[in-house]
Amino acid sequence: MPKTIIITGANGNLGVATVKKFLDEGYKVIAVSRSGEQLGFAASHENFELREVDLSDEKTAEGFIEELISLLGRIDGALFLAGGFAMGDINATDGEALRKMISLNFETAYFIARPLFRHMLGNGYGRLVFIGARPALKPEQGKGALAYALSKSLLFQLAELLNAEAKGKNVVASVVVPSTIDTAINRRSMPDANFAGWVQPEQIAGILELICSEKGDVIREPVYKLYNNS
Repeated sequence: MPKTIIITGANGNLGVATVKKFLDEGYKVIAVSRSGEQLGFAASHENFELREVDLSDEKTAEGFIEELISLLGRIDGALFLAGGFAMGDINATDGEALRKMISLNFETAYFIARPLFRHMLGNGYGRLVFIGARPALKPEQGKGALAYALSKSLLFQLAELLNAEAKGKNVVASVVVPSTIDTAINRRSMPDANFAGWVQPEQIAGILELICSEKGDVIREPVYKLYNNS
């Protein structure tokens, strides 16, 4: 029986590459996105399902997970790719700006990770994979995107806390930290950059699949820094 994986932010550049990788490797994919515009290639696949869920609403997100568990019986992993970015140093970052980034980058993950974690502990298996950010680890990069860096830093703390609670069980929270991802939007916004040093969405998708595969069963408490040469 194929493993069932939830992928949020599935219609984005990284999401599309990740959905393709996981379908190619034989997983059942529950893609979460407001739009499936970029996912037409998967629409008729027998192991693909697209759901529109307001992940920023706790009750809606928890109800979504409860429904999936009722229908499918078991969720093996979740990849939290949904999120957002905003510039702004401490002078420009008021409470509203901070709350917006926390909602986009932390709560959209936490609200489904919480019920999933309980479910996975009960099953004795599960993989929760968060997308971190280098500005959350390097203050020199984070000071100009303060709310973004702070919101992403919460994901590292969450993963550590979940791993502490799951110690001795085959339930693992990971954080994948890409540098600049090679997308059309990033190329347009940084036309003079060295694109060769960036990370390809397909490369990140490969690491995400490794984490959820049997080859990744021995890994515990990981932070993956996918920086390439940027």
